Amino acid sequence: MTNHYCDLKNADVILIMGSNAAEHHPIAFKWILRAKEKGATIIHVDPRYTRTSARCDFHVPLRSGTDIAFLGGMISYIIENKKYFKDYVLNYTNASFIVGEDYFFKDGLFSGYDAKKRKYDKATWVLEKDGKGIPKRDMSLTNPRSVFQMMRKHYSRYTLDKVSSITGVSKENLLKVYEIYASTGVPDKAGTECYALGWTHHTTGSQNIRTMSIIQLLLGNMGIAGGGINALRGEPNVQGSTDHAILYNVLPGYLKTPSASLNTLEAYLHKCTPESKDPQSANYYQNYPKFFVSFLKSYWEEKATKENEFGYSWLPKMEDGKHYSTMHLFDRMYADKIKGFFAIGADPAVSTPNSNKVRKALQNLDWLVGENIFNNETYEFWRGPGVDPTKNKTECFLLPAAATMEKEGSQSNSGRWVQWKYKAAEAPGDALPVGEIEIKIMAAVKKLYEKEGGPNAEAIVNLKWDYLDSKGHMDVMKVAKRINGVFLEDTVIEDKAKKTKTEFKKGQLVPGFGNLQADGKTACGNWCISGSYTADGLNKMASRGKEDPTGLGLFPNWSYAWPVNRRIMYNRASCDVNGKPYNPKRNILEWKDDKWVGDVPDGPWPPQADKEKGKYPFIMKQDGLGALFGPGMAEGPFPEHYEPLEGPLSKNPLSGQLMNPAAEIFKSDMDKVANASEKFPYVCTTYSCTEHWCTGALTRWQAWLLEMQPELYVEIG
Repeated sequence: MTNHYCDLKNADVILIMGSNAAEHHPIAFKWILRAKEKGATIIHVDPRYTRTSARCDFHVPLRSGTDIAFLGGMISYIIENKKYFKDYVLNYTNASFIVGEDYFFKDGLFSGYDAKKRKYDKATWVLEKDGKGIPKRDMSLTNPRSVFQMMRKHYSRYTLDKVSSITGVSKENLLKVYEIYASTGVPDKAGTECYALGWTHHTTGSQNIRTMSIIQLLLGNMGIAGGGINALRGEPNVQGSTDHAILYNVLPGYLKTPSASLNTLEAYLHKCTPESKDPQSANYYQNYPKFFVSFLKSYWEEKATKENEFGYSWLPKMEDGKHYSTMHLFDRMYADKIKGFFAIGADPAVSTPNSNKVRKALQNLDWLVGENIFNNETYEFWRGPGVDPTKNKTECFLLPAAATMEKEGSQSNSGRWVQWKYKAAEAPGDALPVGEIEIKIMAAVKKLYEKEGGPNAEAIVNLKWDYLDSKGHMDVMKVAKRINGVFLEDTVIEDKAKKTKTEFKKGQLVPGFGNLQADGKTACGNWCISGSYTADGLNKMASRGKEDPTGLGLFPNWSYAWPVNRRIMYNRASCDVNGKPYNPKRNILEWKDDKWVGDVPDGPWPPQADKEKGKYPFIMKQDGLGALFGPGMAEGPFPEHYEPLEGPLSKNPLSGQLMNPAAEIFKSDMDKVANASEKFPYVCTTYSCTEHWCTGALTRWQAWLLEMQPELYVEIG
């Protein structure tokens, strides 16, 4: 999240879509009610009437899977009625950029589509540049090929009549929501949105969120107090797990997992390091080599040298064109292409789509290792219906894990606050923290490789793996310090802007990611978290200062927020081009006496009105501006409504393309898709309960919770 749950109280309008926050995220909902007490309008758009609906100002039901149509209509309404925050749109988004002549959209498909591959060639999704390589701009927003006009044309099809017919929402209710939310597109108002799995669990999940991002940029609701887009998570450390690379396509700190064709460090860094010719674009990812080389050094330290490309060849690579998501993992397992599987704190036999296929796939394994507090359906799939245990070949192991209160370490909430927690009790019996289990397993593998060798031996035997203390337990502080980053050599860093030089000693913790080096002098496990542990021994993650100078809920001395303790990301966008806050009553940042005052700014540069030294606010974007036209998306640069993979409609009311053309379709004999039928015009959805957590693998063992919600049920309405 760009903001934090505490910040919800600062909003004037809160739109809840894809979430039943009152039941599923009651602590987050507390802050929504705080906003309501202060006069905010709360809107719930959801197929079901729930406890969230009951506490909101009004509820608007819509047909499942039509969120993009609903929001696309809002984009059209904002543009056609000139409700957008023009100063913000002109200066802080790519609305004025010119789209290349070869880009087009027709009947549900964007240019470059390959039907056989179900994939787009994005070569035409480009923005025109001048002779200096800087994007061309039309500040009048009248050029028909400008991003603004192309977006206007794209969403002109999303009329009230059409959106109403697609979503099932009356035109009166559409206008009611559009008018209220669009009212935040002025300097002294703020609007925010809360979503959860009701948006992400779709074949258009990413584009659901992206559509709302466009709305927030049009209204100037990014980078401000009471703004942003809020992902409500049902797990206390989802943010931490993504920060530390639970997804297959990223490494810690959202560095990109290399593919096999990028077989040299030079090729990889060239591919991953963006360039910008615009002097006002900070293009902060130009520092990518510093982050990545420091990451490699955290793995192999002195064994990673310039001569061996800092161990880049030892890092596992993805096969080009292959995916390694959970769905792909079980598809390959079902095809008998995977022999071993670790299920750590997970119950995929219940949580993963197509659970029958998952349970069949588990039977093809040679071995399965579970690490958990309790047993669950995955670890004992061989006891399941239709499975003969005497014929099951999978050898199953269950390693007892410590519960969250039985281990010390960090947890990161959705607001990017990395909070340190302490052990409250000893784990029973042989139970160990999962981190310690992994450290011990890898230490044993390393020892075995040192003795016998094996595939990719250099990567394993050269691994820096000294995270056990003298008693043989995980040294959590050592792990935390390695994540923060350390100088491996005496180093002098020059700040050309300030005309200063600073000396750092070997073994000293780095003060922040701005000090990381691309020459191998620093090691850092996760550049985003760098700065969380200081050289003088202060664990900032354990900070518990309750001071809130702004009164806006930033709490700068409570825990550590990445990056660099910044509480609201892209916060320089809360000010005009001269650095004056758009809304002085909710002032989080201001350029005063030649410096930024307030929250930690997105960089020290002056406001962008200073053409020589000033920078655009969206520093992690290549062009420095918020992307209304987003060529990085797989499904298209503008979100488009498609019907779900399985649904009651056989035709898309908006185009000739029924479902997301870039969604991958699995084709095993157990991947059967239900066809639309007039005899079955119903939609089945799933949702969570307040009393149970995810699959219930933990909460089903809690007697009181089980008594409150004892069994599965179906609602028909």
